[in-house]
Amino acid sequence: MFLILLLHILGILSAFKAVMETRTSQGAIAWVIFLVTFPYVSLPVYWILGRNKFRGYMRAKHIKDEKIEKELESFLDGLNRHRVDSTQMHEAAAAAEKLAVLPVLHHNDVTLLVDGEQTFESMLQGISEAKHYILFQFYIVNNDEIGKRFKDALIRKAKEGISVYFLYDEIGSYSLPSSYIGDLKEEGVRIYPFHTQKGFFNRFQLNFRNHRKVLVVDGTYGWVGGHNIGDEYMSKVPKFGHWRDTHIKLYGPAVLAMQLSFVEDWFWATDEMLKHLHWEPTLSSEKDMRVLIVPSGPADELETAALMFHHAINSAQKRIWIATPYFVPDDATLSALQLAGLRGVDVRILIPEKPDHLLVYLAASSYFEDVMQTGVRFFRYEEGFLHEKVMLIDDDTATVGTANFDNRSFRLNFEITAVVKEREFASEVEAMFADDFTHSNEMKEEEVKERSTWFVFLSRLARLTSPIQ
Repeated sequence: MFLILLLHILGILSAFKAVMETRTSQGAIAWVIFLVTFPYVSLPVYWILGRNKFRGYMRAKHIKDEKIEKELESFLDGLNRHRVDSTQMHEAAAAAEKLAVLPVLHHNDVTLLVDGEQTFESMLQGISEAKHYILFQFYIVNNDEIGKRFKDALIRKAKEGISVYFLYDEIGSYSLPSSYIGDLKEEGVRIYPFHTQKGFFNRFQLNFRNHRKVLVVDGTYGWVGGHNIGDEYMSKVPKFGHWRDTHIKLYGPAVLAMQLSFVEDWFWATDEMLKHLHWEPTLSSEKDMRVLIVPSGPADELETAALMFHHAINSAQKRIWIATPYFVPDDATLSALQLAGLRGVDVRILIPEKPDHLLVYLAASSYFEDVMQTGVRFFRYEEGFLHEKVMLIDDDTATVGTANFDNRSFRLNFEITAVVKEREFASEVEAMFADDFTHSNEMKEEEVKERSTWFVFLSRLARLTSPIQ
């Protein structure tokens, strides 16, 4: 009897916490009913999956070491010298800059990398040319052919005396064997998991991920995009066939903004501030691309990733083309897409024909009819599995990063996105999209309306789980 009473009291206290912290009214209502009515089941579920704020990470942004604080202040001052003048920025860019808490920077060169072969060869070449240090961070690292190539490349540089810092997500890389990690450590590579369960309040929380895929070499070159380290990203796993993904290589001041994101993650994971990094911006003499780096995650005061997507959709005048493997939008994003379609914007959403997560596939299906009736077009990529996270906004802006079009990326994952404002680069992204569309099948409203009642029911049921997918 005492245990039952205790569980109900804890359920009520947890319901109070859910009301105070859950960001959507629907989510708060659902948790309150669940916690008060079925505390025996709901309490462990809530403490494992219920929170959407990551505790403790903010101290990485408020480092107490005065010397380090001065170094970072000096870095930001130096970076601001290459900030695009506010008089040359549209108000939409100014709003995005405030959202990122980083400046829009010029004097950058950005190279579009299509699929695994281009991406991995570019990154391995960059690693081989490192002269001072390498910052290496991926959500998934596999101990397969390409994973071993990267391991060997990093070990070679460590043996040369280059400082190598390696972060991985312990949930995404759950299958990474201890021998892989041990080989790297033995040769001097500093390798650590991100530790999403670090800290008392995060101990039982399994819902957060560090989904970033970042490589920085000497503070001069940087790579970011959708690729993890695994043979499937090289289209070598028959289950997925051709793996369609996109990365970019950056050269210029924007690389230091990526470096800052890594430094904050490293500080959280290790309680160590990385010193002796290069913080003087390197300028491109050939290109003058404007780039904004947008790190986002559950430690942010605002829902940075969600607001970034809302802002992009609302600011589009001519078109908004989106490529994403997972389409599970929240209500605000859904409304933004509908309004864009109604005002005549060319809205196209490219998703995979072949799903890798059945629940997400079913949930996505529940949104199609609501959005398509406003003129939004959906294309299913048929050549293999589509995993890229890319947006094209009008004729001059494109984004490439790690954030998917779902609640997990909006609110639960640590993500990073590069926003590039330059017509030449945007035209390359347009050509890439055009090629993808030729390998895709456009969905028709009749096809959606003809789905069976059971399929519609299952998709609606799957939609209820979207906050934790």
